[in-house]
Amino acid sequence: MASFKHLLGIEGLNPVAVTNLLDLAESYALLNRSGKTQRDLLRGRTLINLFFEDSTRTRTSFELAGRRLGADVVNMSVATSSVTKGETLLDTAATLNAMNCDLLVVRHNRSGAPALLAQKVGASVINAGDGTHEHPTQALLDALTMRRNKGRISGLTVAICGDVAHSRVARSNILLLTMMGNFVRLIGPPTLVPGNIATSGVEVFHDMKKGLEGADIVMMLRLQKERMTGGLIPSMREFFAYYGLDRKKLSYAKPDALVLHPGPMNRGVEIDSAVADDAVRSRITEQVEMGVAVRMAVLDWLARGGVV
Repeated sequence: MASFKHLLGIEGLNPVAVTNLLDLAESYALLNRSGKTQRDLLRGRTLINLFFEDSTRTRTSFELAGRRLGADVVNMSVATSSVTKGETLLDTAATLNAMNCDLLVVRHNRSGAPALLAQKVGASVINAGDGTHEHPTQALLDALTMRRNKGRISGLTVAICGDVAHSRVARSNILLLTMMGNFVRLIGPPTLVPGNIATSGVEVFHDMKKGLEGADIVMMLRLQKERMTGGLIPSMREFFAYYGLDRKKLSYAKPDALVLHPGPMNRGVEIDSAVADDAVRSRITEQVEMGVAVRMAVLDWLARGGVV
């Protein structure tokens, strides 16, 4: 019997742990929809959200998840914290350790920051996104959305399109989807798809028509302009013409293919509004809903020792 103290990435998990988390998250999705959301599982436990990068969906989702499980939730604003006065990450870790919190959710612009904190604090650390490394709860909520709509999370053909090079969401999804026996395709311009990534058990395409053919799921990625050093794309308009998802490009996929996007969306850049708002094909709003359920499952799981 294995146990996990932290959730630092999909890497390190196994299919049994992933399945258990999805099953638990499914029960919370049903509970949330019933309106009976207040639980006492984390009563007396403290959850701290420590976000060094801005985030609306992820931080709010973890806050809701913690409160619905009965935890005391503290949101630490880095913009007004001692970090802006020169405090190091290790000094922050020592301060947090002295507070005796139980669960620590961390988002940081440097890859590996949550893993470093996990070595220095007694709390269970959850990676809410670190640099270009991983975003494990996003991959889990994407997987839950797929499973709820397709009835399985294996044997699917999933096309991940756009700015793969800068995407921690793409990395976590590649790890989870290949682990669970799916077929993963990466689609984007050569400048935004790492040349060595084909060794990860995925197929690489630079043409949307070829890459989307026969896809069950089309996952669009945000163009992360803040992480780019310039010259990677000619223009936003040209990027959309070749790689933005509109109805014509979506028609290359299976007729019942579903559209996902981790958000926030750049409408008219990586996705057309007509596709993003399509009530039949788009599951973008459902992803947000499943995010709360998945994060409730992760908090519950780690609070109980992360046993698999």
